[in-house]
Amino acid sequence: MLTVEEALTAILSRVRPLGTERVELLAALGRVLAEPIVSRRVIPPWPNSSMDGYALRAEDTRADGAGLRVVGRVTAGSLPPRALGAGEAMRIFTGAPLPDGADAVVPQEDVTLEGECVRIPGRVARGACVRPIGEDVRAGDLVLEPGHGLGAAEIGLLGTLGYARVAVGRRPRVAILSTGDELAELGTEPGPGQIPNTNSYALMAQVLEAGGEPVNLGVAPDRLEAIEARVRAAGAADVLVSSAGVSVGELDLVREALTRAGATLHLWQVSMRPGKPVTFGSLGGRLVFGLPGNPVSAMVTFELFVRPAIMRLAGARSFERPRVRAHALAPIANPGTRRGYLRVTLHPDAGGWGARLTGGQGSAILRSMVAADGLAVVPGDTRVPAGGELEVILLRPLPPGAR
Repeated sequence: MLTVEEALTAILSRVRPLGTERVELLAALGRVLAEPIVSRRVIPPWPNSSMDGYALRAEDTRADGAGLRVVGRVTAGSLPPRALGAGEAMRIFTGAPLPDGADAVVPQEDVTLEGECVRIPGRVARGACVRPIGEDVRAGDLVLEPGHGLGAAEIGLLGTLGYARVAVGRRPRVAILSTGDELAELGTEPGPGQIPNTNSYALMAQVLEAGGEPVNLGVAPDRLEAIEARVRAAGAADVLVSSAGVSVGELDLVREALTRAGATLHLWQVSMRPGKPVTFGSLGGRLVFGLPGNPVSAMVTFELFVRPAIMRLAGARSFERPRVRAHALAPIANPGTRRGYLRVTLHPDAGGWGARLTGGQGSAILRSMVAADGLAVVPGDTRVPAGGELEVILLRPLPPGAR
């Protein structure tokens, strides 16, 4: 069996980014940037006030106070009526450009109005409450590089810089196939001996979270010809992900169906729990994954192998989840020789982060994934004592209390 690292290396060595497309700015949210973004503007384009107050010349203020004559006002979106001279101040509002001659702003709550004058109680430092020109961005700055994921802040910056459309990586189309006579489709009541089709929907959600477009191929019965037909029906997809039917049982038919459809299989079985029977191959330029059938096994193997492949197809240069060091709040055992990826909750405490198992670690206990903040990576045949150190792959942002 391959290690997780060996399997991931073998997978990613066969992944190349898809093409790019230019989309409207808001449609780029959650996508991967495919072009360098060079600023065409200076932001801010002029010195402006960070407070409501009075623009002045710092040299006109004194430690024992000074009175300055108010000679006008300037609001955001307008220009100052004139430059400031010695002994003068101008009413100014947040975001408004400083008048020529001014080099500081005093907040309105710190001063006293005396007729047409404003009394400044003490010395004001040059640059106080002033946002200097180009504080954020200067023309010609490389502000975003290709491969950068676009979140809300990036969308805001692109809008500030005047980018109405941007080039992004194409979203991979990922076909999802579940197999098994025992599966009842969503919207139907499971019959005798049947269980709900969980994997299709969990895996499609994971595809969306990874930046792909899921395509539901439904459920194929445990018949070789039926599975092969569904595999061939995924021809328009960039990736095919099936679940169940990849182990060694009499009805584990997915690998044979893949090869009959023309796939070349590059690996099978990875030394991990949950999720040992993982298949990866290629079919007509598409990536094909055969994941285990138990819901947790399917989700964990998707997380470790399929998610990175989808993100690289979309053009991402970085796809690794953050990892943290934590200490076990109670003993955590991983029996057997395979490395464990165990679901844990994280709790901030005086020692940093404490990790505790979500409960039973059976590969069919889907609620263990719902509760999990991350996956604790535990070597085989290992019992981590209370207080022992663990590495945890984060599945979601750290809970409140992060330091």
